[in-house]
Amino acid sequence: MVTSPHHPRRRTLLAAACVTFATALAGCTAPATEEPETSDGGASAGQAPSLTIGLTYVPNVQFAPFYRAEQEGYFDEAGVDVTLRHHGESEDLFGALTDGTEQVVVAGGDEMMQARDQGVPVVSIATLYTSYPVALIVPTDSEIESPADLAGRTVGVPGPFGETYFGLLAMLAQADLTEADVTIEHIGFTQQSALSEGHVDAVMGYQNNDIPQFAATGLDVRAVPIGDVPLVGIGLGTTEDLTTTETEALRGVVSAVERAVADIVADPSLGVHAAIEEIPGTVDAEQEAIMRATMEATVPLYGEPGPGWGSHTGPWREMSAFLAEAGLTETTVPADEAYNDAFTDDE
Repeated sequence: MVTSPHHPRRRTLLAAACVTFATALAGCTAPATEEPETSDGGASAGQAPSLTIGLTYVPNVQFAPFYRAEQEGYFDEAGVDVTLRHHGESEDLFGALTDGTEQVVVAGGDEMMQARDQGVPVVSIATLYTSYPVALIVPTDSEIESPADLAGRTVGVPGPFGETYFGLLAMLAQADLTEADVTIEHIGFTQQSALSEGHVDAVMGYQNNDIPQFAATGLDVRAVPIGDVPLVGIGLGTTEDLTTTETEALRGVVSAVERAVADIVADPSLGVHAAIEEIPGTVDAEQEAIMRATMEATVPLYGEPGPGWGSHTGPWREMSAFLAEAGLTETTVPADEAYNDAFTDDE
């Protein structure tokens, strides 16, 4: 296991459930915390404010900027005491944010906008991916060359939720297709077997995460771009209250993550090494190769770190209209209430 030469103070990563990573990591046990958490993110006099960041689901190389920011002391230098926490797959994405267990959550801009429509006071404070990461994945020898070719075919998605589903609906709309023009199968997280066994003609997945894992199993696939869809990808969300009560701490989180992203853009192997330290068990050569491919495919999604990195330049207004038209929100969520750029300003 690779070890970082700089460990100012290693905090234990919290895991909410025993799960497997990629193709074969064995069961894990949630380690004990080294220090008590605060439920409201506040800090006593003379102490750095404490914030818990929810990274969702299992430890994965896609969260490398957060791991590196913790390991290299970037959060400490930004004046904030951060705990990283992974949800279990059965845990609601925004539940821990709502009940105060987490103060920041990693989620798609579209997921945050849908949550706002459902009464969750979440607001995006930085956009991590500057382009939407979802793609239509097909076997290399498939006749499907564009989204329009899906007419009359079967496409698999984990379920009617999340970015893969949102991306599917937006892709169909861009191709002048409706859900009635295709057969949508809800296949859970079995994209690889569903595609390899011919149960579906295509699946929706993440171009930076799913395709490298497919390739590692010997499944020869390619990504069909879904087009210029009106959706915003992964970013950092918090509550409206915390944007006013923990302004400097949140700004510190964004700046620390930006530093880590800049490191990884310059040298993607740093992201792999950071992730290996956080993944339970032993990472073998095959799994490390998958992680490297994932990291290299993720770097272009970050854009170029620098002045204004993380600001909300994506199609928020168009996304608000699309989500309402697609029935993914009951109302047209005001776009300018769904994000806050005060945390990416150069101050």
